[in-house]
Amino acid sequence: MASAAEQMAANMSWGAFGKATELRQRILFTLGLLIVYRLGTYIPVPGIDGAALRDFMERASTGLGGILSMFTGGALGRMGIFALGIMPYISASIIVQLLAAMVPQLEALKKEGEQGRKKINQYTRYGTVLLAAFQAYGLAVSLEAGNLATDPGWFFRASTVITIVGGTMFLMWLGEQITARGVGNGISLIIFVGIIAQAPAALAQFLSQGRSGAIHPGVIIGVLVMVVLVIAFVVFMERALRKIHIQYPRRQVGMKMYDGGSSHLPVKVNPAGVIPAIFASSLLLLPTTISTFSGAQTGPVMSVILAYFGPGQPLYLLFFSAMIVFFTYFYTFNVAFKTEDVADNLKNQNGFIPGIRPGKRTQDYLDYVVTRVLVLGSAYLALVCLLPEILRSQLAIPFYFGGTSVLIVVSVTMDTIQQIQSHLLAHQYEGLIEKSQLRRKRKGARKGTARR
Repeated sequence: MASAAEQMAANMSWGAFGKATELRQRILFTLGLLIVYRLGTYIPVPGIDGAALRDFMERASTGLGGILSMFTGGALGRMGIFALGIMPYISASIIVQLLAAMVPQLEALKKEGEQGRKKINQYTRYGTVLLAAFQAYGLAVSLEAGNLATDPGWFFRASTVITIVGGTMFLMWLGEQITARGVGNGISLIIFVGIIAQAPAALAQFLSQGRSGAIHPGVIIGVLVMVVLVIAFVVFMERALRKIHIQYPRRQVGMKMYDGGSSHLPVKVNPAGVIPAIFASSLLLLPTTISTFSGAQTGPVMSVILAYFGPGQPLYLLFFSAMIVFFTYFYTFNVAFKTEDVADNLKNQNGFIPGIRPGKRTQDYLDYVVTRVLVLGSAYLALVCLLPEILRSQLAIPFYFGGTSVLIVVSVTMDTIQQIQSHLLAHQYEGLIEKSQLRRKRKGARKGTARR
């Protein structure tokens, strides 16, 4: 039999959405800030030669330009004020989370509640400024090396760094405002919009190759079908869970004895999300990025590295998959699902896994289960991320279909839809409470008149 929440979710309609005025205001607020973000991608950094910029970005598209253009919605190719997008904040957040799992002082801050969380957010902002300044300076130097600056020098570098860092911090503020006053996670939505904005142009380029005869029409149909199947596969795997049965003992409250309840502990097949793919991509693109910044001064060692670890090479694919598997296990056990903390929480709540003693035995059992589940989760991440690399290198398909971008789009869409449903459920609950209060008032008024 369906629960009350499931029945209310099944009764949701456009009429219920129209009555939820607060949800509608949140959605409009979110859309407004996302439009501001898209307009900012077209505001250029001062002192750039626009005609020569496109040629340089074509050469840099396999390095830093390739991974950043996916997250900036084309702002990097136009060298707008949002050229770095929100990636420095994402990188700083991941680094701080990893440090919090390994540094005792930061781990103690996480356990201090709201004050500790504010302190960690402050450290994340400082890290964002440092990473953005470093990346912006690298972009300024590479722009000067490519003869793209109209007036090269320290003034150009300083103005470029200040402009791009300011744009990144403004995007971080936009994301926080969307999270607090809008719908969905603001940072994730900014990345989502940047990826979606690039999709129509990439799809048009892909279809134009078919019209010109460069790609067979059968290949185009096959790739489009594969995209749909991969998206369905990602949705299925992101919702897949391994449920661990949890039992609670009988308890006595006063003179009454209450029966023990049962629940389940959900373990996602992919607890780490897209973070392993982002880390692995960033590390593998580092040699190409360094060679792009150094221009023609690439040494023999760097040339050998680029020859064997270039995109599409066998060693590149092997190390890409190995690093995805490593980061999946590392991030899950140190940040996303710390079995020691889960076992302690179950022990404090008097919950236990049937047949397993609380404490260390429970932690060992959770380690065993999560390790086996992550075999499937890491293989799924590696498969989704390697598939587009193989297509681009072996079949020479120009349509950019990145596994990381698909994971981000699917996960953000699912999370936003769930938040909208939660707001609609809350609105329906408020309506039911108001109706029950009105009924009580009417009954009280009737009883008062009857007594008179």
